[in-house]
Amino acid sequence: MWKICQTCAVEHDEVAESCRTCSDERQWVPSAGQQWTTLEKLAAAGHKVAVRELEPDLFGLTVEPEFGIGQESHLVRTPAGNVLWDVTGYVDEDAAQRVRELGEVVAIVPSHPHHYGVQVEWSRALGGVPVLVAEADLAWVARPDPVIRPWSGQLDLLPGITVRQLGGHFPGSAVLHWAAGAAGKGVLFSADTIQANPDRKTVAFMRSYPNRIPLSPGVVERVTKTAEEFEFDRLYDNFGKVIDGDARDAIRRSAERYIGWVRGDFVHLT
Repeated sequence: MWKICQTCAVEHDEVAESCRTCSDERQWVPSAGQQWTTLEKLAAAGHKVAVRELEPDLFGLTVEPEFGIGQESHLVRTPAGNVLWDVTGYVDEDAAQRVRELGEVVAIVPSHPHHYGVQVEWSRALGGVPVLVAEADLAWVARPDPVIRPWSGQLDLLPGITVRQLGGHFPGSAVLHWAAGAAGKGVLFSADTIQANPDRKTVAFMRSYPNRIPLSPGVVERVTKTAEEFEFDRLYDNFGKVIDGDARDAIRRSAERYIGWVRGDFVHLT
């Protein structure tokens, strides 16, 4: 029977003895050791998937009570079909039905391995839709399945929907650009590739956020330049934080600040 890591909420096949995602330096294994759970146990504990509208044609999905790393997934609705960007570590029939009522999902796309969640189970609940995993991160898939399809570089998934590999946090770390979002000004879904800060004006770039491992200035500049290929005004990360305007410039300003501090350009006087 396949199982779910209690810490990161990523699904694993039955032979897994430990969670590779949590054993990596970007995550952590609890002091009590590896712990597993199942959808049945989570359902018995009262877990549900909450769906809320964030703006026209955009919906956020979260698990309540919080489970795993507590991420927010996004469903983007378009005339050509819907895209589920990242998935939660829990799904039940009620959640799948609510998503189906918003229109046909044509693909599930994880931004990076920390958000693989129960992606195969989500696919099956939605009729076997493809799960598009960056080729550079395929080795992190802990529950192999024929629904998983590799991609690399850039994927023009639907009219106005583009997935772009930026790297940084993981080699395959990606963002999703939605041209029609923010009333036509464009939206970037950045996940952990570029994470919004609590000030709602700047962003962060890290190899590991919980373990405080930075990226090099060169990598941050490359990630920023690639993001600047798109026009967008709003940014959503994967934990409910939003930069509601001027997000493209916020990434550039944040990158220059980051690079300056890491390079030693600034003297901290206070």
